[in-house]
Formats: sequence, C-alpha cells, structure tokens
Amino acid sequence: MRRIGRVLKGGNIERAMEICKDTHAPFSNVVYSGLELNGQTEKEISNAMEREITIETTKLERYTSIVGTIGNTAVYIGLFGTVLGIIRAFHDIAVTGAGGIGIVIGGVAEALVCTAAGLFVAIPAVIAFNYFTSKVEDFLNDMELCASELVDLMCGK
Repeated sequence: MRRIGRVLKGGNIERAMEICKDTHAPFSNVVYSGLELNGQTEKEISNAMEREITIETTKLERYTSIVGTIGNTAVYIGLFGTVLGIIRAFHDIAVTGAGGIGIVIGGVAEALVCTAAGLFVAIPAVIAFNYFTSKVEDFLNDMELCASELVDLMCGK
C-alpha cells in the first residue's frame, strides 16, 4: 500500500493498477477493484471493494470447514472404534464364559488403537483449523484496512 500510495499521490492510476496485478495477495484484488472505479463516487468505490472483500474471504475460507469437520469427527470415529473394541471384549467374555486378561486383551487393544487413531487425526486438524481461521481473519483485516486507505487516497480525505 505504501508503493500504491506514492504512485497515486503522483496521479498514476495505471501504475497503481500494475502494482496490484503484480502483487499476489487478497488485498491487491480489493485495491484493484477500487482503482478500476477511479472518478466514481466514494460510495461506488467502497461498495466495489466490499464486494471484492467478500469474494476474497470466500476464497480464503474455502477449505477451512473441511479441516474443521475432520477435527470434530475424527474424535467421534475414534470413540466409535473404542466402543466397538469394548463390545468385542464383552463378547469374548460371553463366548468363553470366563474373564481374564487373555480373553479381553484383544478387545481392549482394539479400543485403545481406535482412540489413539482418532486423537492422532483430530489434534492436528483442530490446530490447523485454528491457524487457518486466524490467518483468514488477518487477511480480512488487511483487506479492510487497504480498502479504507484507498478510499482516503482516491477521494482526498
């Protein structure tokens, strides 16, 4: 935005648009959408950039729900496997008519493996979801700040 601001203060809208095209970041598309409306009202410029912010935010959030769903459901899948393992252990006791470590160990081991697998998937997925959600929020703030700054630069405030 510093480069774009310097160029705009010099009156070179075309160069500012080139900078946006050469910058691969969500805010550059937002600023470009505002620059395209040079000479229009502040409201029209702001509205165009708000629409572009919505488009860019949607792109950024595209896969976060998948990661969040994986993080949430992996625990339950692990829990389901745990329940099946315990059911197996009780079934083995029922079939043999006796208890003991040798009878139940297979079912308990199955239960623990399922629990561990669920946690192994869920914990990194939840961490990734939180990280990406935070990054999307950072990008959103950047886009809003850049849009506000561009309106100030273009409308002389």
